[in-house]
Amino acid sequence: MSSQRKIRILVAKPGLDGHDRGAKVVARALVDAGYEVIYTGLHQTPDMIAAAAVQEAVDLVGLSIMSGAHMTLFPAVQEALERRGVSDLPIFGWGIVPEEDKAALLEGGVDAIFTPGTPTTEIIEWIETNVRPRVEG
Repeated sequence: MSSQRKIRILVAKPGLDGHDRGAKVVARALVDAGYEVIYTGLHQTPDMIAAAAVQEAVDLVGLSIMSGAHMTLFPAVQEALERRGVSDLPIFGWGIVPEEDKAALLEGGVDAIFTPGTPTTEIIEWIETNVRPRVEG
């Protein structure tokens, strides 16, 4: 990483899904890679996630979705961010997402989707290549 301030990443578990091991594993890997991570915990609504993203002035939002509700939850978070004036905030996610849904989410503006078995190093490489701090700290 460069001498810029650390990239701030919000990791969130939207919806009623109670499976948070993946979120915790990714959050830990991101911290170990030198990023500043804010983990919202379980059962977050899209509005709660967007409000936290704005309040924490994050550079990137990561959603962990294992419930199968990815086609609803990703767009809902995008809309909640747009309502708060941060429609340009990159969003990525991971979980059980079929290939056809992954393609549709990417076409809909989600920046990256990682499926089960993806090494955390691949997620970190994607962040290093694609994300920069939004403002100098």
